[in-house]
Amino acid sequence: MSMPFYVSPEQQMKDKADYARKGIARGRSVVVLQYDDGILFVADNPSRALHKISEIYDRIAFAAVGKYNEFENLRLGGVRYADINGYQYDRRDVTARGLANVYAQSLGTIFTETNKPYEVELVVAEVGDDAETDQIYRLTFDGSVADEHGYVAMGGQADAVAQSLKDGYREGASLASALRTAVRALEAQDSERRLEATSLEVAVLDRNREHRLFRRLSAARIGDLLSAADEGASGGASGGSGPGAGEGGEGVEGADGG
Repeated sequence: MSMPFYVSPEQQMKDKADYARKGIARGRSVVVLQYDDGILFVADNPSRALHKISEIYDRIAFAAVGKYNEFENLRLGGVRYADINGYQYDRRDVTARGLANVYAQSLGTIFTETNKPYEVELVVAEVGDDAETDQIYRLTFDGSVADEHGYVAMGGQADAVAQSLKDGYREGASLASALRTAVRALEAQDSERRLEATSLEVAVLDRNREHRLFRRLSAARIGDLLSAADEGASGGASGGSGPGAGEGGEGVEGADGG
């Protein structure tokens, strides 16, 4: 007679965590970093239709790696949560912290109560009036939340990307030099790979804008900023030379509705 198959709860959780981690590592990376005028989001993402970076609310954005249908589901839930709370109470009551708590509960429940955990990692960020009041929360597949400062790397070979960010990150950098740092970090996973403007998805939360602070950057604008950063570096200039780092540029207004 065969013995009943038993897996301890600890082993079950470990297996689920390993499964989720492998799924997330297969995806392409996303980095989030602070710059002088706000928060910059850069994804290695050649798709023009499937976004990894999205606006959630006036001052709040969302970045994700992993399974698209799973994080898209979470994004839509976040937009609904923000809209309902902003409408019922006050727009200022919708915060990244509140949203991070909602996501933590959802992810935690999915991880413990279903057979297949979500293969996702998220960042929820809110731009403040200055760098001190910016908020960046990172959420993992099991609902853990970390309060991050400066920069975050998720997905792909995140350790290599994070190490490059650690070496290159400068507080208060211009948009152009922060973007160059981000792209170098994404390229750190593969020495052969050069990321062109067209294979990047880039957006900012720009604290100098009015009302909706989220803005997507077009490929032309990304190219201009990277050229400006390279000229600045080769000319020995330390800031974002060339096109003003905080300009409106030709960015497409980035509301993904909901």
